[in-house]
Amino acid sequence: MVPVLVVLGFSIPLPANPVHTAVASAVPRLVSGAKGHAEQKTCFACHNQAYPMAAFSAAKDRGFDLPGDLLKTQTSHIHEFLESNIDKFRAGQGTGGQVDTAGWALFTLERGGHKPDDATEAVVEYLLKKDATKSHWTSVSNRPPTEASIFTANYVAVRGIQKWATTAQKVRVTKRLESVKAWVLKTPAKDTEDRVYRLLMLKALDGDAKSIRDAAAELLDDQHPDGGWGQLPKMESDPYATGTVLFALYYTAQLTSKDDVYRRGVAFLVQAQRPDGTWLLKSRSKPFQPYYESGFPHGNDQFISLSASSWAVVALLPMSPVKAGR
Repeated sequence: MVPVLVVLGFSIPLPANPVHTAVASAVPRLVSGAKGHAEQKTCFACHNQAYPMAAFSAAKDRGFDLPGDLLKTQTSHIHEFLESNIDKFRAGQGTGGQVDTAGWALFTLERGGHKPDDATEAVVEYLLKKDATKSHWTSVSNRPPTEASIFTANYVAVRGIQKWATTAQKVRVTKRLESVKAWVLKTPAKDTEDRVYRLLMLKALDGDAKSIRDAAAELLDDQHPDGGWGQLPKMESDPYATGTVLFALYYTAQLTSKDDVYRRGVAFLVQAQRPDGTWLLKSRSKPFQPYYESGFPHGNDQFISLSASSWAVVALLPMSPVKAGR
């Protein structure tokens, strides 16, 4: 729907809102990447499913049109992966990617509107058994920025057991969350990814207001003059870091979309978007899986670029002024 201004009975089309336009041009690219992965692979992939599903869910809430079966087919693909490994999860063995994979899979099912079942119970059981004698979950991955932070792994694990635990699992969940909360309160963050997910953890674990404000201040202090954020202190602003920071600050209620900090971040993202509707980000990780084309552009940088593009869309959506088609 094109916005119009009605003056003296005349409808005057208004210029397209740049944020709305940016989201509308990006979503079809995210759809291609998510569908392309599910059509070729049986595994669950954070970069091609978890982050795009966060964008799809947020876009749907704002009224953007999505393919009718998109959320259902993506959720079914992820659920099939979990079901095929259900015995491994129940035994506390897990799958490749361990806590990151389990946590992000549950996060993605939540975004797709999935209902609790034997598979989700098994994944929660895995998370309760994994690192049970430690104060927090450990991570086996080192693929910056998406799979290198211990805070990221712990956040998705916390969200997973909070959302999906059965009544029979609740006592163990409460005990585990108390341990993790004590750990996160005393453990400092080292980089932007750490700071993003430490802030999100503090909110999810009902941290005190001062701890949450202090964690948010660390991110606010790191905003660059161009409005964006970098993954590391000396790195330039990029869409992944900027998108995740804005997401964390907004969804923990430390910023609103009307705040200058937020608007400057959004301006950076709009400016950084490529003509094809995507955001390009060069990979910092060493590839270890066979290369394949998922349907998203940028070749060897497609997976981190899809991740960055997804979080950019999530960050832009709070500034979409009208619900598309509403």
